[in-house]
Amino acid sequence: MDLINDIFINHSALQAVIIISIIIAVGLAFGKIRICGISLGVTFVFFAGILAGHLGLSIDPTILHYTENLGLVLFVYELGLKVGPGFFSSFRKGGLQLNMLGLGVIAIGTLMTILFSAGLGVPIGEATGLLCGATTNTPALGAAQQALQQMGMSANGAALSCAVTYPLGVVGVILAVIVIRKMFLSPGSPLTSQQEEADATFIAEFKICNPAIYNMTLKQISEVTKTKFVISRLWHNDTVTIPDSRTVLQKDDHLLVITTPEDTPKLKVLFGEQEARDWNKKDIDWNSIDNQLISRRIIVSRPAINGKKLGSLKLRNHYHINISRVSRSGLHLLATPGLVLQLGDALTVVGSAADIEKVEQILGNTAIKLKDPNLAAIFIGIVVGLVVGSIPIAVPGISTPIKLGLAGGPIIIGILIGRFGPHFRLVTYTTRSANLMLRGIGLSLYLACLGLDAGSQFLDTIMRSEGLLWIGLGFLITLIPVLIMGGVAMKLCRLDFALTCGMLCGSMANPMALNYVNDTVPGDYATVSYASVYPLSMFCRVIIAQLIILCMV
Repeated sequence: MDLINDIFINHSALQAVIIISIIIAVGLAFGKIRICGISLGVTFVFFAGILAGHLGLSIDPTILHYTENLGLVLFVYELGLKVGPGFFSSFRKGGLQLNMLGLGVIAIGTLMTILFSAGLGVPIGEATGLLCGATTNTPALGAAQQALQQMGMSANGAALSCAVTYPLGVVGVILAVIVIRKMFLSPGSPLTSQQEEADATFIAEFKICNPAIYNMTLKQISEVTKTKFVISRLWHNDTVTIPDSRTVLQKDDHLLVITTPEDTPKLKVLFGEQEARDWNKKDIDWNSIDNQLISRRIIVSRPAINGKKLGSLKLRNHYHINISRVSRSGLHLLATPGLVLQLGDALTVVGSAADIEKVEQILGNTAIKLKDPNLAAIFIGIVVGLVVGSIPIAVPGISTPIKLGLAGGPIIIGILIGRFGPHFRLVTYTTRSANLMLRGIGLSLYLACLGLDAGSQFLDTIMRSEGLLWIGLGFLITLIPVLIMGGVAMKLCRLDFALTCGMLCGSMANPMALNYVNDTVPGDYATVSYASVYPLSMFCRVIIAQLIILCMV
């Protein structure tokens, strides 16, 4: 009996590790269960923690507070590091529109929260918890709790109101997506736009038929046009070569050009004629196109290459090869001289076998070296993020300065390091599996401790009249903003169903709803939309959670 008490009851470091581990293991196991095609995944750890707390289990408060904060910091920093490379580029093209629609979802939910607090007498701490639970946004809850503690107030009410509204926050977005499909999508209408292109590059073959560019070099042509393109191969009198800036174009030459879909018509006007052959099919054997050149993907694995511009390596001049495009995190980028290379980039190189082998020695092409995450860079980034999160920011009209806190600081620094780290030769690359592992551990620790802390009062809360009120208000905060902005996106902005759903899931920070959408909508359009909206939405919700408390208290 004494042994059982030491392991499960008496507070100690050993007992804390055991209790948290059991909560996470049980939560992850039950999170895999699907009901009507929906599973909660890691979110069920939160409910496992609530159950453990309700059953009377507890751990040392100091250890609980430390582990909860550590998990939150690790999760948000790794999240920022992952989305950082594509965060700023997401504002190009339709990304800006998607983010504006996402901000509309956030604005409506925030306004409803303030009105509920003022009109129905819900304390502002609990009201902010309603908003966090209704939007399934635990980092925002962490920021709200910090703001409450900063004001000398208890943060337990926010955790409880978040806990009781979280379940309907998960399924509410899914229900809203179903309603939007019934209301705004005509029967038989396509779920995705056929013109949307996740790939940033497009391959086309052109025939030189424009007399204005006969006998001009590629350097001269590039100087008279702002259109960016890369010529992979040039055919002249049945001879294939790799062109460089001094190559002279002649009548009837054929060019294999890598560009973007929107720039293809411009190049057709420039060169004269576009061939009908489709060069973008996935089953093309590039090495069988001709017997003189081969194509090979080379992975950047040498740390010395990280952060260097592609043009500064002068690979084309030194080794007479051509780099047609660069693959990064599943996207294909145009291999322009100004492109900053990162570890893990896969370069498509065209040239002779001997020359390509020399380029491999320069770039590394050793994938196994990339499997070990650079832990030093991770912890340095976390330290910088925590320092930034501790800096008080004065806001006009608010007596107490706000802080980005444990959630806001690390996610901002993670985004900035993920995007600009390679420019300063900072190695930030981690494999996708390593990033998911660190994020999963961080989120699991945070949810387990959050649920355990709120569990002792959870059942009593939902049995009281205000508990039922919280559940109803939270469901409205989930449903109404999604329905309104879903209708705006599809009817006024003419977005297709897939992009709309991805935007809504990203603005609500709801990966479970995204999984449902991906199961019902073909392609990865919803995922691309989700990734474009999620970073800004997450950042705004973390800041808004603090502003509501600091402005309303």
